[in-house]
Amino acid sequence: MTEIAIALAFGLWAFSPAIAIGLIGYAALTAIGRNPSASGEIKSTMILAIAFAEALWIFAFVIAMILKFIA
Repeated sequence: MTEIAIALAFGLWAFSPAIAIGLIGYAALTAIGRNPSASGEIKSTMILAIAFAEALWIFAFVIAMILKFIA
C-alpha cells in the first residue's frame, strides 16, 4: 500500500512541472511571435524558468526515493 501512495504522490507532483514547462514554452513562443527581435533574451529567460520548473521534478524524485527506501 505504501508503494501505491508513493507512486501516486510522485506522479501528481511530477505532473505540475510538466504543465508549467508547457505553459512557459507557450508564453515564450507567443512573445517571440509578437517581438522577434527580442528572441535571444526571451529564450534565455525561458530556459532559466524551465530549469526552475524542472527542479521541482527532481525534488519530487528525491523525496519519492527517500520514502521508498525508508518507509
